[in-house]
Amino acid sequence: MHRVSSITPAGQWTDSAAIDRVTLDADDRQRRRIVLTGEKGTKILLDFDKPMVLRDGDGLVLDDGSIVRVCGQPEELVEIRAASPREFVRLAWHLGNRHTDVQIVENRIRIRRDHVLEEMLRGLGAQVTLLEAAFDPETGAPQGHSHDHAHGHHHGHARDHHHHDHGYDHSHHGHKHER
Repeated sequence: MHRVSSITPAGQWTDSAAIDRVTLDADDRQRRRIVLTGEKGTKILLDFDKPMVLRDGDGLVLDDGSIVRVCGQPEELVEIRAASPREFVRLAWHLGNRHTDVQIVENRIRIRRDHVLEEMLRGLGAQVTLLEAAFDPETGAPQGHSHDHAHGHHHGHARDHHHHDHGYDHSHHGHKHER
């Protein structure tokens, strides 16, 4: 089994240099320790002191110097467009207020499929398009930040968090959301 010695960011290495590839969804690309098997059978141990966020296209540099490409698994997403920069900020604020993972792609926002959020966004005037693509959400913190909180309220994963105004008092995070 090979150990991952470092991670080379997407765009800073040549894809043709990869000896294998691993395909992971966005949640599985936030790891501290995991054993992976590449599509060609390469056994890999990723073991870092802190959780790392792997991006689609990153290269896992192995202990022998070879590289395994990280591929983002296509997920069911919603791509959101706004009529103006002001509306873009407004939509982003509403999504952030619901602790939703977002990916910013040029002048668009991508989120995981969520019928409640889709309905809300349409009601706010957004153009909503369904697609399947790799999801690389914004981390909102330096590399290595863990999304797990000791009090058990798990932020950032759309499939684990209900996206409606549930009246939850967020003041224990050091801030309060005004409605």
